[in-house]
Amino acid sequence: MDWDDEPVSQEELNAIEAAFDYASSLFQKRKTNSTLDTNTPAKICRRLPDWESHDRKFQPRVSRFEARSKLNGGIESNSKSGSGSNSSPRNGSWGSRLRPHRVKVTVNPSIKFGGQIVYCRTVPEVEKATAELMELIEAKQKNMEQVTLGLDIEWRPSFRRGEVPRKAAVMQICGDTSRCYVLHIVHSGIPPTLQLLLEDPKYLKVGVCIAGDADKVSKDYNVHIKSLEDLSSLANHKLDGVPRRWSLAALTEMLTGKEIEECM
Repeated sequence: MDWDDEPVSQEELNAIEAAFDYASSLFQKRKTNSTLDTNTPAKICRRLPDWESHDRKFQPRVSRFEARSKLNGGIESNSKSGSGSNSSPRNGSWGSRLRPHRVKVTVNPSIKFGGQIVYCRTVPEVEKATAELMELIEAKQKNMEQVTLGLDIEWRPSFRRGEVPRKAAVMQICGDTSRCYVLHIVHSGIPPTLQLLLEDPKYLKVGVCIAGDADKVSKDYNVHIKSLEDLSSLANHKLDGVPRRWSLAALTEMLTGKEIEECM
């Protein structure tokens, strides 16, 4: 269509003139608002803090791939050149790697039980272990040797407040350096033969904090272990220095200069 040949009606001219007048009045209002009296109190608006300099120019967004490429490139270039004086994570250059700090660690040689470890989970197995211990005790008595049994009790602790403590689960008994018995009494219980051995005062039972272990067995199984010797108290009596509560590992390391190696 050719707009030059078509005449413009009066209504169209009036509409164009009205639109022009509206645009002119809107421009005049904006100009008037910009020249208001400076004594007029300014509106208080909350402004975010200036995290960086105002002179910093707008930085275009960079894709993750480009950022990772720049970062890796900066690290590689600095690590090769060895210059890291102006390095920072902001400019993508981390500089040369820090030199590792050497720490001198003294490791003591380990001491491990070289005998046989016998695990017992059923009543017949525990009774057999008790019979073997009694044979060892009788042999020592014939040779006029002192009968001493190493004893230790273990159980799983409870970490929730108000939870009923778990029963003693494992009893370890050792008569000499050739054999050690690990009895899972949580499954087998304490048979009468083992109870007689534990309650016999003629046989000395030694251990660290052994009184607490004996009390635990008494509460859980109604078996009263007699003739106890606490190695921690004995060490404080024999050794000079401030009395302390020794653990078996600490006492072994202090006396022998070796660390106990846990048997798995």
